[in-house]
Amino acid sequence: MKNKGNIVERTKKPWPTKDAMEQIYEKNLWGSNSSLFYSGSGSHDPEIVKPYIDVLISFLGSFKGLLTVCDLGCGDFNIGKELVAHTKRYIAVDIVSELIKHNKEKFKEENLEFHCLDISADALPSGDCVLLRQVLQHLSNVEIHRILSKLTNFKYVILTEHIPEGYFEPNIDIISGQGIRLKKQSGLDVLAPPFNFKVKEEKQLSAIILNNHNGIIVTTLYRMF
Repeated sequence: MKNKGNIVERTKKPWPTKDAMEQIYEKNLWGSNSSLFYSGSGSHDPEIVKPYIDVLISFLGSFKGLLTVCDLGCGDFNIGKELVAHTKRYIAVDIVSELIKHNKEKFKEENLEFHCLDISADALPSGDCVLLRQVLQHLSNVEIHRILSKLTNFKYVILTEHIPEGYFEPNIDIISGQGIRLKKQSGLDVLAPPFNFKVKEEKQLSAIILNNHNGIIVTTLYRMF
């Protein structure tokens, strides 16, 4: 590990998740365009991206002072780049070291920083608000447990998940990687067992119904204290 101030950066691979995520980008498993790194249509399709950016900018602009935001699983930063100007400090984190190196070279703002961390294993940066956009849906229940236990120091948690339409059995376990619970007619609900995530307030910010009955992308705001 490398220590940069109060943030310890991950240089080794303690979990198979890092290998899986690196392979996704190396083999363009989420699709490809002209970019070296591509986080998939969910980070580029305007029908998905614009509503998310709009509600996030509205939320961030509702405070008298700017917030420090931690973006956990920032991906190719196609979305995060639209939010930086609305924050006091924007800390973007991903597990893929080459992706973080690429982002550091491509995106440069005074209040923006990138860090390579395994968010299930490493200490998280501090901030007011944490963003987890379609990240937990790719992870096993064990890793989700580890991450959720670290979120209690943030006042706001904004979680985006791709879930089935209608009734579904929440939180069926999966192996961390490219896939999500949708194939098992399941989706993540952090308030349900086995997580039982404790929050003070819950508010849905957006729900985007995808074509061909391919589920819903839901963004929820949790106030922790």
